[in-house]
Amino acid sequence: MQSLDPQNGKNFWKKNSKSVPGSMRAVYGAMHPPITRSPNDYHLTRRPREGPPHPLTGGQQIMSSPRKESTQKKPEPSDSFQDYQESVNDAWDCGDDEFCVISDVKISNRMVQSAALSVINSHRSGQMPTSNLAELHQQIQPSIAPTEAPAVEVTTYPPVNNIHSSAVEGVLPLSRLDPSAAVIHRTPVISTSGNERDMVKQEKFLELISSNSTNLMELRKLSWSGIAPPVRAVTWRLLNGYLPANAERREDTLKRKREEYWSFVKQYYDTRHEDIYQDTFRQIHIDIPRMSPLVPLFQQTIVQEMFERILYIWAIRHPASGYVQGINDLVTPFFIVFLHEVVPREEKLDTYDVELIAEEDRAVVEADSFWCMSKLLDGIQDNYTFAQPGIQTKVQQLGELMKRIDVSLHQHLERHEIDYLQFSFRWFNNLLMREMPLGCTVRLWDTLHAEPDGFSHFVLYVCAAFLKYFSQHLMAQRDFQGLMLLLQNLPTSSWSDSEISLLVAEAFRLKYMFADAPNHLQASKK
Repeated sequence: MQSLDPQNGKNFWKKNSKSVPGSMRAVYGAMHPPITRSPNDYHLTRRPREGPPHPLTGGQQIMSSPRKESTQKKPEPSDSFQDYQESVNDAWDCGDDEFCVISDVKISNRMVQSAALSVINSHRSGQMPTSNLAELHQQIQPSIAPTEAPAVEVTTYPPVNNIHSSAVEGVLPLSRLDPSAAVIHRTPVISTSGNERDMVKQEKFLELISSNSTNLMELRKLSWSGIAPPVRAVTWRLLNGYLPANAERREDTLKRKREEYWSFVKQYYDTRHEDIYQDTFRQIHIDIPRMSPLVPLFQQTIVQEMFERILYIWAIRHPASGYVQGINDLVTPFFIVFLHEVVPREEKLDTYDVELIAEEDRAVVEADSFWCMSKLLDGIQDNYTFAQPGIQTKVQQLGELMKRIDVSLHQHLERHEIDYLQFSFRWFNNLLMREMPLGCTVRLWDTLHAEPDGFSHFVLYVCAAFLKYFSQHLMAQRDFQGLMLLLQNLPTSSWSDSEISLLVAEAFRLKYMFADAPNHLQASKK
């Protein structure tokens, strides 16, 4: 397996004699997440059997087949993906009880339930949780001090509180533990700033965007350190490749593409209840209410219907992968940014009633979200095709990269039998969306849009920087259970744009240092 650096054509990963985990084995990751049972268990539908509501999460349980007692025989390298499928069967749902059995290491259900009840009671009483994990999160104040920052201006915006479905108060996702809990009042997803510095930067964006032919290279440089919220929607359309750089072609292109989307809806959407497609639509219908459950915006019926149309039309038009859980999250940032264009500035985006928006404006938001998501997925579609080879490759590359940049942490994870697939599968599947607040995701996507091959290549270094960010505190954990609890619930609920700016700066440094010289650390040991 080799990866080519787009700038100079040099091989990044030169050595890799091992086969990709799971590459020669049947893994049902195309229409549905990876599974561990025989296809015969699915009665031709290849769908996991759903059980009664989970006692902690309230969601449907994935019913697993009885497991045979493990033997002492060490699995072959080609079977390593199979060894960890069960731990990532629902890798984007950190509240699934599959987490209780990972790599044959059992975590007491009594301990999990006790921790959950502690979180619920603490939240209801307005007190800080007292669990060991909560205390650990309160102590974590990691920082990144890159020796070389990218030659771009790093701009920070006002803090954005966590309204994503990640950990509340740094413990466990409240929405998964107590779905009936009242929604806490939070600041808007996208905050605007009126200081002089931001206004100057906004003027630079407007100058580039309004030119007859936008210089995309200059626009990328300006966007790398963050995009001014009022011009973010137009800038994303340009950097995404959806909107032409030539100003004269923009109006006609947008009109044609939006009409084309709604013609797809008219042509395909009524087929969602046909036997051949009903399983796909049913899974979409189940997943959408789970998106950002703490954000009232995404619980509105009209918004969920918009997401259903977007995802169903995409799945029908991309039969090579179909719908895979996790793709639904990739619509969210586009939807938020384009909705911000049409919602009055004085209104709070996360609580605004979308039915108040004019129908033609809603149609624009929906169509543009569809096309931009489609453009993004075109570059990373191997992440969601059969067996999800793109994600498997990135997980393996992350392990190789961490062995070079933080060998102590890498060895610490190995000693405690933590495999990268157990936690980073979700990172790559959802592009870190489940690991940080939604506002931070939007800021991160500014840089990923600006970086060449950001979503397919640069995201590897972002994940490496993200793991390295918490290295000191992961090293402090002395057992498998503590490591997995922390890795599945990293304390990012208080993150703002400033942490993302540090994160992408460190990712840039790692790319600059290691992309063209992956073996220099090994050479120094000789």
